[in-house]
Amino acid sequence: MIRRMKPSEIDTVGDIWLNGNLEAHNFIDKNYWINHLNEVKEQFKQADIYVLDEQGIQGFTGLTESYIAGIFVKKEARNQGIGKQLLDYLKQRYDQLTLNVYARNKNAVRFYEKNNFNISSESMDENNEKDYQMIWKKR
Repeated sequence: MIRRMKPSEIDTVGDIWLNGNLEAHNFIDKNYWINHLNEVKEQFKQADIYVLDEQGIQGFTGLTESYIAGIFVKKEARNQGIGKQLLDYLKQRYDQLTLNVYARNKNAVRFYEKNNFNISSESMDENNEKDYQMIWKKR
């Protein structure tokens, strides 16, 4: 079931965020992610966080207006369609969604392209990594 995150679940969601970033972005110094964890937990309080809860939180997505800050799935729950379920949940509620993804995160780029997102621009982020902005529009 997909539902809003409860305030008491911030640490669980934060752990999924940290582990997901460490695993997917091994090209960025791990201390970058570790040092931003508390800041991100504070941002969770301002965002709309939706969790997929099946015998515990398996994954989540964070959204600010129509910007997807990320979709994260626990390592042991990946490749089971959880990311797609979360994305489809958002697509039912919005006419347009945008996000940013590292170009070197090939799995994520493929996932979003497969789900009808298109690259709208590219830039360099604060880690000097190429970043794609991607957009999806309801047809």
